[in-house]
Amino acid sequence: MRKFLILCTAFFCLSLTASAQDATASFDAATPEAEPPAPATFIPPDRDPWQIQAGFEYIHFNALQVKFHDYAYQAGVTRYFSDRFGVEGTVIAGFGHAGSNPSIDAKSLFLGGGAHVSLLDKSHYELWGHILGGWERFRFTQSAVLGSNHHIAFMAGGGLDYKIHEGRLYWRVQGDYLGANFGPFSNNYLIGTGLVLNF
Repeated sequence: MRKFLILCTAFFCLSLTASAQDATASFDAATPEAEPPAPATFIPPDRDPWQIQAGFEYIHFNALQVKFHDYAYQAGVTRYFSDRFGVEGTVIAGFGHAGSNPSIDAKSLFLGGGAHVSLLDKSHYELWGHILGGWERFRFTQSAVLGSNHHIAFMAGGGLDYKIHEGRLYWRVQGDYLGANFGPFSNNYLIGTGLVLNF
């Protein structure tokens, strides 16, 4: 009988210890420190995540041993993953004439994507920069010598966005360098303006 009482007492003490451990674990789980971390989000806390742009540009080309300029339409989209960093995609379609010869049409197309960084964000304006890798294509009509050419290209530059309406609509001014390896490396410059919508 004595052995039975000792065994029951030991069993009772062990069950109390296990019960106390379960209560401590449930209490810890109820505290904020024990809650699982919130899932990672890619929505910036202080800005809209999406930005679309449309505008008009002047492009000076020095490619294929010909200097010419195009007027171009530009469209792009940027997805911000933080208040400062985003990923941008851009298309620029240009039209003009080769050199001083108005009979030779010079058409250009740039498709690219890369990093977009907001450098300075004040109450009425935002300074930004971008570096895009992509593809450049020239098409010279009425010319069997120049014809169509395309090559890998990159664009680097930046601009200033002026906030027109409650941070949603911006007016943009930008300048860029466009480089491509058409035989000799071509140095090309772009200046443009347009509107940007944030949502």
